Amino acid sequence: MAETARQGALPPRLRKLIGTVLMIILVLVWALGAMALAQGRVTVLPGYLQFVAYVVLGLGWVVPAGLIIRWMLKGDVRPESL
Repeated sequence: MAETARQGALPPRLRKLIGTVLMIILVLVWALGAMALAQGRVTVLPGYLQFVAYVVLGLGWVVPAGLIIRWMLKGDVRPESL
């Protein structure tokens, strides 16, 4: 029964290739967007809001990257370690 559920799924190697490409695109787009926002809008904010903005812009990519990594590893069957 598990085999029929997995027939429509992507093979793990293809899923990891797609995920890797998505991660590269995510990091590039996020970095360019963060730089554009940091140069334009963030510099006019008060100091404490600048700090919050830089933290969000610097670490905000981690959540989407984690979702991509979770999708990449979905259905990845590994043998039990000893």
